[in-house]
Amino acid sequence: MSTGTIRVRTTAPTARIYEALTTAEGLRTWLAEHAAVDLEQGTFEFWGRYTPEGERGRQKLLGVDDTSVRFSWFLNGTDHTISLGIEERDGETVIAMTQSPYPAWGEGIGNDDDMAEIIQTFWPLVLANLVEHLEGRPVFGFCDFTTPEQRFETDIAATPAAIIDALTDPEVFARWFGARMEIEPHVGGRWTMGSLETDENAAKILALDEEHFTLDFPQGMVASWELKGSEGRTRLTFVQSGFDTANPPYGPWMGWLSGFADLRRMLELPNWRPMWHSYDIPGLPDGVLTY
Repeated sequence: MSTGTIRVRTTAPTARIYEALTTAEGLRTWLAEHAAVDLEQGTFEFWGRYTPEGERGRQKLLGVDDTSVRFSWFLNGTDHTISLGIEERDGETVIAMTQSPYPAWGEGIGNDDDMAEIIQTFWPLVLANLVEHLEGRPVFGFCDFTTPEQRFETDIAATPAAIIDALTDPEVFARWFGARMEIEPHVGGRWTMGSLETDENAAKILALDEEHFTLDFPQGMVASWELKGSEGRTRLTFVQSGFDTANPPYGPWMGWLSGFADLRRMLELPNWRPMWHSYDIPGLPDGVLTY
């Protein structure tokens, strides 16, 4: 059975992390709209509009100790076993999410059923929220699975030029997104996650200037970034459109949002280090990620 692990680093003390992982109040901050936790009675549940297949009753507590909580989650017709735990690695405190089974890299992309991609990107987004919460910053945001609308706004303490550079300079992009990107940086040019040499379906750049960046992906989906700067801050509006509203691309949406969380941190925090520590994912090709 395949297993995947995602680790994020944090400067928060372990007691604060444990509280966030094992209390209903903590889970409602970074993970889900609703939560109910009673570890003595064996209750560990979360549900609501920010949770895939978000009705109540899909999780069961399997075990808990001083550094971790383990539960099952019935999702997409399968029981998944998940552990959320605190680890010390090379002098750093990291939070590890381990799930089994875990989709192989690329599974579900291009299919009508994108649950595999949703599973892969749900955890990075909520773990990004967790790190922000633990370090006293506002959580970044959630994916609302009850609506096909995909529009997100956030304020970043940086200029529009700095954000455009982070989106279009491959070296800077790799720092905050953790993946390789190649671009022909002009309107009509190509953009891809990976290599333009091997990608036969690269996105096309529709707009690129000081305040706009727009990509047209195969099958008609469009991703656009609009930047409005004032006094050293920028309102970033990110929109995905052009998709089948009966089957919204929640997987790519959460992937972008989880990346933007560390983009904001990179531009705002002195002595920033990526929150992403490591990814151990079945079938992950060498060289795709930069962690």
